Amino acid sequence: MTAPQWQRDWQAAITDPATLIQQLDLDPDLLSGASAAAREFALRVPPSYLQRIRPGDPNDPLLRQVLPIGAETALTPGFNTDPVGDFACLHDGGVIHKYQGRALLIATGACAINCRYCFRRHFPYADANASTQQWTQALAYLRADTSIHEVILSGGDPLSLNDRRLAELAQALEDIDHLRRIRIHSRLPVVLPSRIDSALLGWLAQSRLQAVMVVHANHANELNDEVARAMQALSERGVRLYNQAVLLAGVNDTVEALVDLSERAFGMGIQPYYLHLLDRVQGAAHFAVDQPTASALMRELAAQLPGYLLPRLVEEIAGAPWKVPITWHTPTATQP
Repeated sequence: MTAPQWQRDWQAAITDPATLIQQLDLDPDLLSGASAAAREFALRVPPSYLQRIRPGDPNDPLLRQVLPIGAETALTPGFNTDPVGDFACLHDGGVIHKYQGRALLIATGACAINCRYCFRRHFPYADANASTQQWTQALAYLRADTSIHEVILSGGDPLSLNDRRLAELAQALEDIDHLRRIRIHSRLPVVLPSRIDSALLGWLAQSRLQAVMVVHANHANELNDEVARAMQALSERGVRLYNQAVLLAGVNDTVEALVDLSERAFGMGIQPYYLHLLDRVQGAAHFAVDQPTASALMRELAAQLPGYLLPRLVEEIAGAPWKVPITWHTPTATQP
């Protein structure tokens, strides 16, 4: 039986830094740092994403997200392996329960692309993966806590699982009466839009749970026509679409890039949702944008966009009961 197109696209991903550098006509001097960084956190770039990167441009905003560089191997004070406190909130069966009313399942450790700023780049997926026990422990946890109304599928990337397994999980979640929504956090609709196929759309449309998909695009150049078609197909099945982005130095830390991202996403039916300050994970310090700069960008963004196109500027702080909003507006001047 022939594998679905998305799985064939996945298998064709570039995993060798030398191949990536050669195919994109980049300076061969980049190879030493790329190889060293890839030994600590592997390179993975699917062809559909590679085609959106400008050859010969080491500063391309999409390339910067996926190319390993030597700076990743430096130990930076204030950066660690668990920047958002996942380990402290991890329960048996791969459930992370931080926030009231919702819980997150680490559905898998696999992902179609390895983003160099990933906050879970050091996560112990082999020991904390809901699928390893056929969901048994995770489902038992969710059944026992009737305050949980929403389940978030995360990873890795939950859409890296095949449709049979996802449908089985969705059915098991539907059987838990107090659950109302299933939220899928996924980068695949952006980096591997062939993943949004008829089989996936079928089980999403049939579920009694309200389906929400939070995709992850950081730059407008990621959102091409193929992504637009995938978003339309999801929207037509009643899936609510949101985008969360990470503010990344050299990628989207200009008002022009952020305006373009919000406009293009909204044009595809995706509601701008969160703009995260970088989670301070070891290996990603070179992507950090400080809070004053982020606030200044938001003020400029607010001057150019209607309010419904403004993402919420937030930071995830370990132990906090919610994503912490970053105050960016200028206080109103008092009248004399």
